[in-house]
Amino acid sequence: MAIQPDMIGINVRDMAAALRFYRLLGLDIPQGKDADPYVEVITPNGYRISWNTVEMMKGIYPDWDESPRGYRMGLAFKCDSPAGVDETYHHIVGSGYQGYKEPWDAFWGQRYAVVVDPDGNLIDLFARL
Repeated sequence: MAIQPDMIGINVRDMAAALRFYRLLGLDIPQGKDADPYVEVITPNGYRISWNTVEMMKGIYPDWDESPRGYRMGLAFKCDSPAGVDETYHHIVGSGYQGYKEPWDAFWGQRYAVVVDPDGNLIDLFARL
């Protein structure tokens, strides 16, 4: 049996706020989905990302625990160039969202920056130097 990663699901408190943020990252999320409990897109490279309301998750898992457990997973967006990392970071922060770590040249050979989505998840932006 072949197994491969296919999708990441993001649990959100406010679907409209989450979708606005991720549209700024260039995801082609259809309009008119802001009140849906579940939204899914397929990225140009074939990977799926879904957003699930906390209310929906509580319906599936009655013992749902929303307490934070630390930075256990990361979601990273690859930019076309180092300048693209800077532009994307400043576009998101300029749109009212929180920056977590301003762009820097990381020792592992990438331009890197981190922003915060509406639910407090750290979202990485990167490009090869």
